[in-house]
Amino acid sequence: MKNIYFPEPFRIKSVEPLTILKREEREKKIEKAGYNVFALAASDVYIDLLTDSGTGAMSSQQWAGVMLGDESYAGADCYYKVQDSAKKIFDMPYIQLVHQGRAAEKVLLPILLSGKKYAISNMHFDTTRAHVELAGARAIDCVVPQALDTTTYYDFKGNMDCERLERYIDELGAENIGVIIMTITNNSAGGQPVSVENIRKTREIAHKHGIKFMIDAARYAENSYFVKQREREFADSTIADIVKATFEGADCFTMSAKKDAIVNMGGLIGCRDSELFELIKQRTISFEGFITYGGMSGRDIEALAQGLNEGLDENYLKYRIGQMEYLAGRLEEGGIPFQSPVGGHAVFVDAKKLLPHIPYYEFPAQALAIELYLEAGIRACDIGSFMLGNDPDTGKQLKADFEFTRLAVPRRVYTQSHLDVIADALINIKERAAKIKGYRIVEEPPILRHFTAKLAPV
Repeated sequence: MKNIYFPEPFRIKSVEPLTILKREEREKKIEKAGYNVFALAASDVYIDLLTDSGTGAMSSQQWAGVMLGDESYAGADCYYKVQDSAKKIFDMPYIQLVHQGRAAEKVLLPILLSGKKYAISNMHFDTTRAHVELAGARAIDCVVPQALDTTTYYDFKGNMDCERLERYIDELGAENIGVIIMTITNNSAGGQPVSVENIRKTREIAHKHGIKFMIDAARYAENSYFVKQREREFADSTIADIVKATFEGADCFTMSAKKDAIVNMGGLIGCRDSELFELIKQRTISFEGFITYGGMSGRDIEALAQGLNEGLDENYLKYRIGQMEYLAGRLEEGGIPFQSPVGGHAVFVDAKKLLPHIPYYEFPAQALAIELYLEAGIRACDIGSFMLGNDPDTGKQLKADFEFTRLAVPRRVYTQSHLDVIADALINIKERAAKIKGYRIVEEPPILRHFTAKLAPV
């Protein structure tokens, strides 16, 4: 991998001081947090890679928009600005504001899964899986087999395995499947992109069997950049044109705008069917607030209207993906295994390969995340068996396909020097990897446990 870093297409005009605790202080902090990185105070973290969701730096135009935000309860000016931007970008007639992605799932998925038993996805992310289960259905993942080999290059490791999808439909019965979901980029597989060709094929399969086709659009812009780089049909297309091709024919989408729209709060639901939209609006009023503010402040809506367009800028996306490629290049030089090629929003370190002596039920990806905090005050998170949780029917620990420690890089926040600190920390950890031990759960909730569970060293 070439170690190239495309420079920032912006300049910095405001900074936030960071604190670096001593190692003995970090040891006390993580123990007090029950060895759960979500329970750490942000002020006790030096480089925060917990998530790229809502953690990006807004632009001067977005901050200017904050002052313009119309806080009217109904029919605020900013609502119509978001409507105009979103309808133009996604080419869908009906757009509903919500306060974040999981709120969109909470509103939409129970409608699609009413009376149904299953949802199938290239890979469900944690909140999507949880809302499928809360709706009384079961989530089935169907990613291409190439994704499971983290060392081998494949252009679109996020793709749906369409042959297996057809088999699932035959086995489970189309009448029992409420929705087929395409997650772009495929977060749980390592932030891996999905080709437009695969999206089209999956949509055709869904519609052939009378099943709704939904896109989880959290990182649609990053996915479109990968499509431009890797899918011949779109080599000369604009990012905006690729987005339209991506969403063409989709029945609906959910979106956490806290990712590719580069805002601190916000989400969207889009659909084509007027009857479905009426149900969406009524559930939004019940759970989020009136339809024109959807649980958001006017100033956040104004920033979202601007951020939707900024996230499509090709120079920005080149820099964004370039950060991941630079960090991955440093890790490759240091012999650190990761999902290759690198994804769009994060580097997914293969903890199963780095810590092969730790079994899945002692959570190697969580162990590596804790070790990163102890080593350099870096907060990352588990995308593995700890996050996957227990079987909802048997209560037994599930074994994840991957044991990833995700290094999710916030947008427009950290510099190349920060990336070097991350790489150096992992290289140092590699030298003592055999001495690192796993963890056991001492307290956990039934759903989305990784947010609040408490652990102890084995």
